[in-house]
This record gives sequence, C-alpha cells and structure tokens, in this order.
Amino acid sequence: MRYAAGMTRTHKTVGYSPKSKSTVSIDARDCSPEAAAEAFELLEGRWKLVIIHNLFGCEGSASPIMRFSELERAIPNVSQKMLIQQLRCLERDGIVQRTIHPQVPPKVEYQLTEIGEALRPTLSALLDWADLRKRHITHASKG
Repeated sequence: MRYAAGMTRTHKTVGYSPKSKSTVSIDARDCSPEAAAEAFELLEGRWKLVIIHNLFGCEGSASPIMRFSELERAIPNVSQKMLIQQLRCLERDGIVQRTIHPQVPPKVEYQLTEIGEALRPTLSALLDWADLRKRHITHASKG
C-alpha cells in the first residue's frame, strides 16, 4: 500500500514515529492500558482497599496510626496471614508505613504514607459511585 506524501504509517509493527512531532509530554498523564493495569495491580487483592479505608480513619481527620491488632479487629473476616501479606505488599509499594517498636511484646504500627493519603479522594469517589449505583438499582427494582 502506498501512502500520500506527508503521511506516516501508524501500524504497530512499523515502530516509526516522526522525530519532528513529539507525541509524549513530560507532564502528561499516561493513560495507556499498561499504565492502568500497573496502577490497578497496586490495589488488587481482596483486602487492600479495606485496609486503606480503615487507615483513613474518620473523614476530615488525620489518618490514624493503627496497631496490627486494631486492624485485625477492624477487619474481622481477614485471616492473620492474609492481613500480614497485604500489609507487606502495601508497605513495599509505598502506600503504608510500618513502624516496629523494639519492646516485648513487639509493637507494630501502620499508617498511610503521603502517597497512600493521596488515595483518599479516589476512594471517596469510588464509595460515592457505589452509593449511586446502589440507589439506582434500588430505584429500578421499585419502578
């Protein structure tokens, strides 16, 4: 197939992009499927969002510092092993900060990092969406 003068091929096997036209801005957000998958992977898991929600505390207040046992009581359906695994993943990803106090018995505390705290408006919007969906389904079933 021939292309008109000035046209560039965009087929993915070509891998060519004209040098004069920059398609990536440094300040632009990456909205590619790969970037979305990477972001979703950070929060995947049955308990991660529940843990983060508990670490937000009350709306309008600073994020609390919670001991492991407090988180365990706040999320009664999670096993101790799973809670530890999910907290370690959140810590590894920079969302949760873990502080170990050298005492007997060991005192371990968890709190959100600045990056974790930045999830507050997103989680709040997700909860608003879930409430809207619930009201819509309730309204649809009545009418």
